[in-house]
Amino acid sequence: MERQGKQINYYSEAFKQKIISELESGKLSIEQARRIYNIGGSSTIQKWIKKYGKNHLLGKIVRIEMPEEVSELKKLKKQKAELESALAKAHLKILSLESIIETAEEELEIELKKSSGKKQSSNPLKKEKPDQ
Repeated sequence: MERQGKQINYYSEAFKQKIISELESGKLSIEQARRIYNIGGSSTIQKWIKKYGKNHLLGKIVRIEMPEEVSELKKLKKQKAELESALAKAHLKILSLESIIETAEEELEIELKKSSGKKQSSNPLKKEKPDQ
């Protein structure tokens, strides 16, 4: 079975600049240049335009939305901000409660939080002392 390979074209810098020049002068559109010069690939010329910093030749992308899409996006952004704020408040509350627990443990000399892998004393108000 004979397999035919895909033809790959390499364009010279002079050729690319000629195409860009014709686009800048308004003689041709990108699509016309592709057809006239038989340039394959739908984005080949766009890549050359970006490479040579001639972005003004590229079309602008404008998103058209229905009014309800815009309000839905605003609603979701607001909801996200509210959730982020609630999460931050919850983190602050946890930190402050942990600080209160640590202070109480130190002042009352008791263990309020269970430590993993450590046996609790039968009297929760009496802190275990290490063996001497």
